[in-house]
Amino acid sequence: MGPQSRETWAQRLGTFRASPSAFMEGPEGEDLARDLLSDLRSEKLSEPTKVSLLALSLEYPTQLWPDASAAEAAANSLLDTLVLLPPRPSALRRPLLLAATTALAAGGALGPTSGASRRLLPLLLGLASGRDLGRGFSPASEQRPLQATAWECLRELESCKPGLLGGCLGLLRGLLGQEGPVQPLSLLLALALRNALMIQARARASLQGLLTAGDCPTEGAPWNWTLAEAGDAHLQPQAPSWPAAEEGECGLTALELSPEEARELRAAVAQLLDASYLLTPVAQAQLLWLLGWALRGLRGQPPVLFKPQLVRLLGTAQLTLLHAVLALKAAFGEALFTAQDEALLLRRLILAAQHPALPLPAHLFCLHCLLSFPENWPLGPAGEEAAPLLLGSQLCRGLLPSLLHDPMALLARLHLLCLLCVEDEDKEEQGQDPSPRRYLEELLAGLRQRAALDGGPRALATLCFQASYLVARCLAGHPVVLTPLTHGLAQLYRARPALTPHFADLLDQVGPELGEPLKVVLRQEVVSRPGRDEALRWHLQMLAKVADGDAQGATLSFLQAAATHCTDWGLQQALLKVCRALLRAGVVRGLADLLQALARQLEDPDGRDHARLYYILLAHLARPKLGVALGPSLAAPALASSLVAENQGFAKALMVQEAPAPIRLSLGPRRAEGPVPVLQLQVEVLEPVYSLELRFSVERQLYAPLGAVHVPCLCPSRPARPLLLPLQPRRPAPARLAVRALYTTPAGLTCHAHLPPLLVNFADLFLPFPQPPEGAKVDFFEELWDSCLPKGAESHLWCPLGPHGLEALVSRHLEPFVVVAQPPTSYCVAIRLPPNSKLLLRLEAAQADGVPVALRTDDWAVLPLVGDYLRGLAAAG
Repeated sequence: MGPQSRETWAQRLGTFRASPSAFMEGPEGEDLARDLLSDLRSEKLSEPTKVSLLALSLEYPTQLWPDASAAEAAANSLLDTLVLLPPRPSALRRPLLLAATTALAAGGALGPTSGASRRLLPLLLGLASGRDLGRGFSPASEQRPLQATAWECLRELESCKPGLLGGCLGLLRGLLGQEGPVQPLSLLLALALRNALMIQARARASLQGLLTAGDCPTEGAPWNWTLAEAGDAHLQPQAPSWPAAEEGECGLTALELSPEEARELRAAVAQLLDASYLLTPVAQAQLLWLLGWALRGLRGQPPVLFKPQLVRLLGTAQLTLLHAVLALKAAFGEALFTAQDEALLLRRLILAAQHPALPLPAHLFCLHCLLSFPENWPLGPAGEEAAPLLLGSQLCRGLLPSLLHDPMALLARLHLLCLLCVEDEDKEEQGQDPSPRRYLEELLAGLRQRAALDGGPRALATLCFQASYLVARCLAGHPVVLTPLTHGLAQLYRARPALTPHFADLLDQVGPELGEPLKVVLRQEVVSRPGRDEALRWHLQMLAKVADGDAQGATLSFLQAAATHCTDWGLQQALLKVCRALLRAGVVRGLADLLQALARQLEDPDGRDHARLYYILLAHLARPKLGVALGPSLAAPALASSLVAENQGFAKALMVQEAPAPIRLSLGPRRAEGPVPVLQLQVEVLEPVYSLELRFSVERQLYAPLGAVHVPCLCPSRPARPLLLPLQPRRPAPARLAVRALYTTPAGLTCHAHLPPLLVNFADLFLPFPQPPEGAKVDFFEELWDSCLPKGAESHLWCPLGPHGLEALVSRHLEPFVVVAQPPTSYCVAIRLPPNSKLLLRLEAAQADGVPVALRTDDWAVLPLVGDYLRGLAAAG
């Protein structure tokens, strides 16, 4: 297929730009990139058409070359087209360089294995350094534009691949003093220097002579990718600020520089700063940020290198340079800025913010700089908002807000005034005038007066509430300011109830310092001034927002009076929303009568059904479940009837649901006392659990039915006391207890879950006999021993002993049941087995490796269990 005409390309490019993704998925999408590269070499297309094709590749590189292989092929093709251009002046050389650079960077093909990278990098460096590339690459008239473009391409590649030009730092330093574009070279050198310092600091290595090496790789020669492979492949932020989190990430304190390297680094930074006056203001700000980041935290590199520039920059009228100076102050503080510098900079900001001819964006910028001014020695904890120490009320008299200011400027000045109110509390107590607090109250009163005008612009009301929120946030701990603000807002509502949506939004945003008293006064305003029609609609919306358990009588009286005026569906729904809010707040007294009356008298059937449902829920549900049942249901679909939509969420709240239990249950230490064996249960929870009930069941009915164990509340942060579970065995045998938990979640849902079973061992059933009087223990044991026969059984076995001997074994496992003891070789043990059996043991004539055990019991069925138990004792030591 031959080259396409200019009209065809214009149509294709227009279709592509309308929807790039849809075009690439269509039938022409596969051929677009290939046709573009092919037609760039066609002599039938004019240069302006080819420039438009290259502009497309610069705007949509990832759509045209979606993977690294495609980007590699495209970059090679673009470089071939560049080389084949005739030596006459052409408008294609610079776009071709930019397109090849963009294809490699955006396609992820830039790397040591890329042939296009090995071709492009030496070409760009040769063009940038002004080296003769031979073969009449470009005419003399294009050398300076090509040189500037090459610098920009190298800076883009260094940004995408930090450390790429780390081996060329010496060469770049040498070129900075020669004839050529200063700005792109300065920015590239600063960026490469910053990246090299960061990479070497992470590797805990020195600069290794990078600042003095002057060799330049030629085309085909190997490129040094060492730093680029060790560096971070992500783009670095290009804004004049240093986030606090990044200071630790840079780790520049780990970089060890030799005296010669430190001297070369200072010389490089000084060389860049000396030439910075030739740059545009934006480029100067970028250069200062890069060098500031490079030196911040670097040991042995004092920031006094920036001092000569401050003499020039402190008097600048360029906001970008002023921002850069403030960024340097935030980074280096008193190490670079003296107290006189700080005072001068602060006064300049104050005077600039008061200038009447200053545009609004610049005015807001100056005010923002004052609000976040980086002081040398700030008072208070880090991050606390406060006015600068040198910024007093006298100095800021010209920055006080006025009703005539633009809304954004008024809010910024109001923010500064709030900070001054905090600082000037002591002066106000001493009677010094003027008082910032008094001026603040007058300003807020003026804003409320404008917002109260009927039919006034919505922007005035919005500005009033924005100012109120700002004051509440900045002065949350100052009741002397919040109290008049609360009463003023109540008066505003009294004058214009239609501002209810603004009040609701303010209550959602402010903290309890203003929110709680404001709710109280707004509720009082509503219940004391009932209205009709539109005013009643706003009163009901406000009451639904502020209603709670306080002042129940006044609230219910207002609702009863308002019910007679609620004739349409909207008013009835607003009235029922208030009832719903009272239900969730736990109001019971008087609300049931109101709901019954509403269920009878409301005209709309949906409203009557709502009132009837609320009454049923109030009569049958406790407060926790009532709050959950009336909460919003995210799973409920939007249905025609709001009553049906609410019922969708009730089923989940009212049913017992099975859920994974946040409960861990285990057996605690054994208690050998009392008339029946008792298990000690240790309970741990992963989240708060309320009204916990543990139910137990025994397999094969070995024990009598076990009672449930109840716990009112368990919290993860508070250890729970052991729970006691009495056992009533029907015969002395180990058992397996199935456990089921029934509990209530913090959300009010009732859940049940099956817990891992508990194993009751044979030894858990052991109980001691009552202790006989002193002197009668031997006779007591002999009576028990004789009573076992002839109905019972007798057995003898050998019990191996551990390394600690018989005394330690008895002390650890059998001490509560010992009746007669002759340590360390002889013990008589009597164990009561519920419900009415006994087990007697004689351990006599103990030897080093074991002891003969004679045992008697009146229940022969326990003999296998006793044998297993004694063998387990020997194994346990």
